[in-house]
Amino acid sequence: MRPTHDKQDTTERSLSLLAMGAIGVVYGDIGTSPLYALKEAFSGTYTIPASYDNVLGILSLIFWALTIVVSLKYVLFIMRADNRGEGGIMALMSLALRTTTSQAKTRRALMLLGIFGAALFYGDGMITPVISVLSAVEGLDIATHALHPYIVPLAILILIGLFVFQRKGTANVGALFGPIMIVWFITIAVLGLISIIQYPSVIKAVNPFYAIHFFMDYKGFAFLSLGAVVLVLTGTEALYADIGHFGKRPIQLAWLWLVQPALLLNYFGQGAAILQNPAAIANPFYMLLPSWGLYPMIILSTVATVIASQAVISGAFSMTQQAIQLGYCPRLEVTHTSEQEIGQIYLPWVNWGLFAAIIALVLWFQTSSNLAAAYGIAVTGTMTITTILAFVVVRNLWKWNWFISAIVILFFLVIDCAFFSANLVKIAEGGWFPLLMGLGIFTLFSTWKKGREILLTRLKPDSTNLKSFLRSIVKHPPTRVPGTAVFLGPSRDSVPFALLHNLAHNKVLHERVIFLKVEMKDIPHVPKNERVEINSLENNFYQIIVNYGFKDEPNIPKALTLCKPLGLEFKLMETSFFLSRETLIPKVPSNIPRMPLWREKLFISMAKNASSATQFFKIPTNRVVELGTQVEL
Repeated sequence: MRPTHDKQDTTERSLSLLAMGAIGVVYGDIGTSPLYALKEAFSGTYTIPASYDNVLGILSLIFWALTIVVSLKYVLFIMRADNRGEGGIMALMSLALRTTTSQAKTRRALMLLGIFGAALFYGDGMITPVISVLSAVEGLDIATHALHPYIVPLAILILIGLFVFQRKGTANVGALFGPIMIVWFITIAVLGLISIIQYPSVIKAVNPFYAIHFFMDYKGFAFLSLGAVVLVLTGTEALYADIGHFGKRPIQLAWLWLVQPALLLNYFGQGAAILQNPAAIANPFYMLLPSWGLYPMIILSTVATVIASQAVISGAFSMTQQAIQLGYCPRLEVTHTSEQEIGQIYLPWVNWGLFAAIIALVLWFQTSSNLAAAYGIAVTGTMTITTILAFVVVRNLWKWNWFISAIVILFFLVIDCAFFSANLVKIAEGGWFPLLMGLGIFTLFSTWKKGREILLTRLKPDSTNLKSFLRSIVKHPPTRVPGTAVFLGPSRDSVPFALLHNLAHNKVLHERVIFLKVEMKDIPHVPKNERVEINSLENNFYQIIVNYGFKDEPNIPKALTLCKPLGLEFKLMETSFFLSRETLIPKVPSNIPRMPLWREKLFISMAKNASSATQFFKIPTNRVVELGTQVEL
């Protein structure tokens, strides 16, 4: 019996460690929402009097928003829709597309929805670090108004340090995230509990009657107040997106046993503080503290918001990597910052693009209250798209009947649409920013996807059928030289253009020729035993298919080592890699489908700035020969 007990203890310890890691990474964003969420409900753009019924009404909305949207929708429902252990809107989109066999227009609509949801994630990612850090540093204003002029410069310095640090990776400090955030959640829970004990009647807000009564009294203003209530849901998508890092069970346990209780205690405690002292509306979070605890709490809050920001930035890196693998984004430089954790990556373009946008946001909005007016549209937009994609999975994969599927999805969709509609009024007050950023990134992603499709269409008439080529080699054999040549190509059935150019100009072929095709699957990871497929052709020609998932790290030399057990060995110093580099030129309209001229020029610009295939596929530069070709779009 002893070994079984030890195994159980080990499993429980592993689960505890994973739950701790989830607290540090997954819940940083939603965990720091108490810094600003309730404050905006009573002192934001659409303010309401802080009467007893109104405070309980807002708290009731917060309680049921966290219960229905987070606990029911995400923790219990959406997290079941994992794509082979991976979550997030890109993984959900891939799962929905894979389970959909309907007409092309439906598949394209689902694809565009998924891309737009992913694009909105970047808009959310730009606002989260700014509003979190600003709201933490604004505690200085509570301590003394003399420090008010230093709030924005200090926030900028913190953000500069955060983004400069990205290239070093978070592996060294990641182990601290969990313990720090546990301290954070316990602290805010205790502060809230102390305040509730002083005004216990605030607990009545768990009764949905107060939310209903609030809507009956204020109607339009109550609906607009959802724009502030939604701030308690920021970071909800992270629960789903980080399944692959921690697993469902640790994330669920962390939410149910620590994060949700701590958040509710703090929100209710803030409500109790407002009812006891209406002046606490100015900043109910920091008003929970005794004077001696203000500065330590500012420090803890700042650290917590930096951790929350780090999680969002890492999420942007991961999302971009997935977009590259799935063909929605050009190849970008990806640096792995940890030898142990494959998920620890750094993308310079994404890092400094986010940094520029974030500093611009700080300088433009100046305060967390101003920024809160812009916050929510991207969050609720992504949540709504997630629900729509989940419907496809529910019907096609889980095989629920229409009635049950419609009831469940409509229930969540009505709530999502209510939050989204309430946030539409924020467009003029700054909500245009995340929408504009999301639309811009959506345009980039969709242009790249469409451009690649058109490019392949343009190249197809000039391509040579593989079987015909092999027959011609038998009839008219060229001179063969020692060594192995690997030609990367876009198709299984055609000859890579690099080979045709090499044969036309150099009049020779290597004694062993490999046609190599890289295929990106719509699954997170491809098992090692399915990484390579080898087809032996005549005259010492071979076709190799290398398969990767959208979270795998492409590495051609490493993949070729997997060919040895299959009877095909490679010696890297005797192998040359031939790549084709297309020079793209916009062209006058033709009969072949094309994009508007401005999108063609955008696609060409993206192609010029893309990372080279040599760098992306980790091919040694001294073994690469690039052959150019000119293509008119």
